[in-house]
Amino acid sequence: MKNDAITLIMNRKSVRSFTGQVVDNETLEKLARAGMAAPSAKNLQPWGFVIVTNRDTLDKLAERLPYAKMLFEAPAAIVVCGDLAKAGDSPEGYWVQDCSAATQNILLAAEALGLGAVWTGVHPRADRVTTVKDVLKLPDNVIPLNVIPIGYPKGEHQPKDKFKAENIHWQQW
Repeated sequence: MKNDAITLIMNRKSVRSFTGQVVDNETLEKLARAGMAAPSAKNLQPWGFVIVTNRDTLDKLAERLPYAKMLFEAPAAIVVCGDLAKAGDSPEGYWVQDCSAATQNILLAAEALGLGAVWTGVHPRADRVTTVKDVLKLPDNVIPLNVIPIGYPKGEHQPKDKFKAENIHWQQW
């Protein structure tokens, strides 16, 4: 029997080139909702999402982030951020893990909707964090984890088979 969730996970791929076709706000909000459905330690939900569709802003991010040049083609991006004011009883909290789970949900939802997306890392690189905070005018308590360029894929993109049996250990290492 086919399991749609497993199929979706196995078909997810990193898409770095886009047609430029606009992604509507309703779809982008649906992706953010998927992010918010992620598990969260103590249910603190320390995430915040900046949805960017402004061409000048996307281009500024593309110019200043070393591994996000695909933003020049992407019609949208979602910046997943950790809000330390929501992160719990320690500055570290579990915001990175929670926001990473939210990011994966966004990537899977994009795949399910026929969109392309890719995780481009920001945190913990201080220069990238500063860049994103500056361009998006983020408050001090908000740390950008990543920028996810989103759009309709240009060309054929194939998922990678990343399975390696040697990475599985039974009972002990």
